[in-house]
Amino acid sequence: MIWRIFLWVYTVLFTCLLPVVFFRLWVRSLRLPAYRRRWLERLGIVPLPPLEEVMWLHAVSVGEAIAAIPLVRRLNQQFPKSPILITTTTPTGSERVQAAFKDMLGKHIYHCYLPYDLPFTLNTFFKRIKPKLLILMETEIWPNLLQACKARQLPVLIANGRLSPVSMRRYQRLGRLMHWIVSPISAVAAQSAMDMARFAHLGVASDRISDTGNIKFDLQLPPYLQDAGMELRQELGSERLIWIAASTHETEEAIALNVYQALKARFPQLLLFLVPRHPDRFNKVAHLCTDRGFTIARRSLKQQTMPNTDIYLGDTMGELPLFYASSDVAFVGGSFVAVGGHNLLEPAALGLPVLSGPQLFNFVAISEMLVGAKGATIVNDETELEQCLVKLLTSTELRNTQGLQAKKVVEENKGALDKLLQVIERLWHQTPPLQAK
Repeated sequence: MIWRIFLWVYTVLFTCLLPVVFFRLWVRSLRLPAYRRRWLERLGIVPLPPLEEVMWLHAVSVGEAIAAIPLVRRLNQQFPKSPILITTTTPTGSERVQAAFKDMLGKHIYHCYLPYDLPFTLNTFFKRIKPKLLILMETEIWPNLLQACKARQLPVLIANGRLSPVSMRRYQRLGRLMHWIVSPISAVAAQSAMDMARFAHLGVASDRISDTGNIKFDLQLPPYLQDAGMELRQELGSERLIWIAASTHETEEAIALNVYQALKARFPQLLLFLVPRHPDRFNKVAHLCTDRGFTIARRSLKQQTMPNTDIYLGDTMGELPLFYASSDVAFVGGSFVAVGGHNLLEPAALGLPVLSGPQLFNFVAISEMLVGAKGATIVNDETELEQCLVKLLTSTELRNTQGLQAKKVVEENKGALDKLLQVIERLWHQTPPLQAK
């Protein structure tokens, strides 16, 4: 009874707030126009043909979408007769999916936004799309979506599942209600034993949870990437040391600029490769650099670096692996702010020594592995970042040693994708006949 009251209140409040939600999208579109497009998809009206026996995968944003790309490619090979639908929530996630599968979209792989978590939007969506399995990447727990899947006997898998301490505390506020919310989840393929315990604590039955590892270790770098990275490095200046500060957030660019200013006295040819996380901040960061008196070149404008160029601004989407491949040392952002960090494995897989701030609650296990192997270093503030960079930029041997250790960690922890596919195979073949709703 309490559960039904909660769901009714949640649904009514969400419905009443829809005008506010769409107004917020419009406000965000002032900086990123993609937010004002495709609103009908968010109401369940998707521009797709009717699809049946669908393998449905949801990746909320860029990080989840990147992690899902190797999985989708394997699913495409393993289930060649089943259409694959990839939904995202953010425009940046959407752009990443469209770029990765541009040659297959509309043929065997389809894409749209996830409808808002309301019965009428989901009912509209399910009238057109008939999934056989829903795969939610990492942590996506929506009460109405899970209930809609349960009503349709649709299995739900949380893949590469993780629960940060922040998410755990937020869900725990609902107390026993979380047991009702997560009850439709058929299986959780967790990243670690710690994540297994947290999902069990939320109320997922322990026999439905397994530790399959983190599929981010199974990232597939294009075979041409190293050569392309060397080519870009030639354009940037082969004789220059390149420090990349990637996936940076508000305030982190200022920290990077302060450190770069201090390093220039000792390393006059040093180039800072600055890559903000969000495209709606590209122009703002460019102005921040020029206001500080730095000479910049922008990737999006195809501007060439000159010997006096201080900063190369990576203001494009989907090229971060290439940027890493052209660099000597990597600092990964989202770690000096309460975001929880970003993917440390991309630079590690390319053999770069990795630096990060202390806010890594989304990457606890990965960061511990890299730090334990001496392939990554956690710096607590601007001063420590500068000191670490001085050591790495001074010693080619130290850079190579730490980079090789980081790469070794990635290679030794591959295999999660195969384990995840076994779980998907089991759920796919035990699915009961789809009942029309």
